[in-house]
Amino acid sequence: MKQEFFNLEIKTNGQKLHEITEQTIDWIEKNNFKEGILNLSIQHTSASLIVQENADSDVQKDLINYFDKLVPMDNKLYVHTIEGKDDMPAHIKSALTNNQISLSVKDSKLLLGTWQGIYLFEHRLHPTIRTVVLHFMGE
Repeated sequence: MKQEFFNLEIKTNGQKLHEITEQTIDWIEKNNFKEGILNLSIQHTSASLIVQENADSDVQKDLINYFDKLVPMDNKLYVHTIEGKDDMPAHIKSALTNNQISLSVKDSKLLLGTWQGIYLFEHRLHPTIRTVVLHFMGE
């Protein structure tokens, strides 16, 4: 049994889904992981992680539109407004999604469905750098 950690840094450029599937697979292959569990954890409270369809970019647009309607950027609705109109909605969106995802690795392959990808879901409007910790446990 072994454990390995890696900090994946992603430069975001506003509210959108940033696919990190390939970087994750590259790290698995580089380390020759065979069987185990990979946990991904984002170290931020205004962005999140999701597994979502990666074949049609319209899915990403619809998700962003849905979350913007569900949690509008309207400072009249919130007490915490000091960091801008997108901050409190970003915290709520993050609370509604995931800050961690665990996936299986079998035969050196990340077990995702045919149309699935791993995404950092940026909820803020301005560019920033996000850190996702990859933690593998297994062989």
